Parts: sequence; structure tokens; C-alpha cells
Amino acid sequence: MSRLLFVTGTGTGVGKTVVTAAVATLALASGERVAVLKPAQTGVAPGEPGDVDDVARLAPGVTVRELARYPEPLAPATAARRAGMAPVGPDAVADAVRDLAGNHELVLVEGAGGLLVHFDDRGAGLADAAALLRAPVLVVAAAGLGTLNHTALTVEALRARDLRSPGVVIGAWPDTPDLAASTNLTDLPAATGARLVGALAEGAGGLGPEEFLEVARHGLGRELGGRWQTP
Repeated sequence: MSRLLFVTGTGTGVGKTVVTAAVATLALASGERVAVLKPAQTGVAPGEPGDVDDVARLAPGVTVRELARYPEPLAPATAARRAGMAPVGPDAVADAVRDLAGNHELVLVEGAGGLLVHFDDRGAGLADAAALLRAPVLVVAAAGLGTLNHTALTVEALRARDLRSPGVVIGAWPDTPDLAASTNLTDLPAATGARLVGALAEGAGGLGPEEFLEVARHGLGRELGGRWQTP
């Protein structure tokens, strides 16, 4: 049976797309067929590259699919409403995942913003789609000051919905970490009760595929196919 993994962030700009690509490229390197689904892409005009294009560039050979695209950089439900377009509900996400699972060993689903961002005007979002499929949810967090509260809230929301998580990945680990980032390596697991299972080097998304594969191997833990260990 296919493995499913949803990827959410503690907010925008924390590195969800790069982490998704890193998980994908490690699975591809092990011989698996991998698909990445982006239910709703916002803030990108027709014809412009979106998150799935970044994943395809970093992880050649991955199957990518985008269900909807809205031009304004807003939450998917708001962006869909303002554009006069149909939103993407949890059922549509689940159906697309099941379709991709028919011929892929691993299906990754990248959310938009944080876990509770609304995909439709009923308030449904990524967590609801994950619940329909009983899929685990990987949390991508920032490295520095403020991340403890954001990450703890995200993990608490997952637990309140009986959703499993393999842990937390720091999406962009700085070359020169400050005091907050350094202490967060210990404090994130303590504050959230979730395992820290990786820290990808900042700027990894700008690398070529071969270099990116090596960064993924050293930046993700064994649970995600890599070799990273907490320093």
C-alpha cells in the first residue's frame, strides 16, 4: 500500500516546499515512485511557476499535481472567493490522493500556510483532508525566536484531531545560528512533545538536484529517509 504524508507549516515562509521536496528526493533515490500534491496554490498567476514546479526542479522524476490556483496571496478560501472560483474541499483532496496512490509508493500533500488555514468557506482545511485519509502530518517550523509557541500550537491542534505526526523539521537552519535557534534544538521537543526529525540547511531550495539530494540526506532524520541526528 502507498504511504501518505501531509506536510504543514507553523505559518507561511517556513520551508514547507523545500522540506516536501527533500522527503520526495530521498524516496526517489531509494527507488520509490513519488507524487506530490498541492491542493491550493495562491499568489501565483496562470503560467507562473508554483510550489509544485519547485519540487519538480529539486526532485527530478517526481509526479506533481496542483488542484487549484488562485492569483491573490491569501488563504485559499479567501482567494477562491475573491476570484469567483470554486474552493478545494477536503473530499477533493482525498480523492486526488487516492488516485495518485494507485501508482505511487509515496504520496506527499503540501498544505498552504499553517494547519488550520481555511480551504473553503465552511472552515475545512488540510487537517480535515488528513483526517479523512488517516494520514500522518509532518510539521515544518522556523528555527528562531517565536517558533516554540507556533510549533506547540500546531502540534496541539494535531493531537486534538487525533492526527499522528512523525515529528518536526526545521525548514531553514541558518549557517550561523543565533542563541534562540541553538537552544530551540533542545527546547522544541520539550515544548511540543514531538520529535525533532530534521533541520534543512538554509538556501537548500536554490541548489541543483544532486547537491539538494545530499543536503536532504544530511538534513532529514532516519524516519524520513535521511541520516540527520540532533547535534
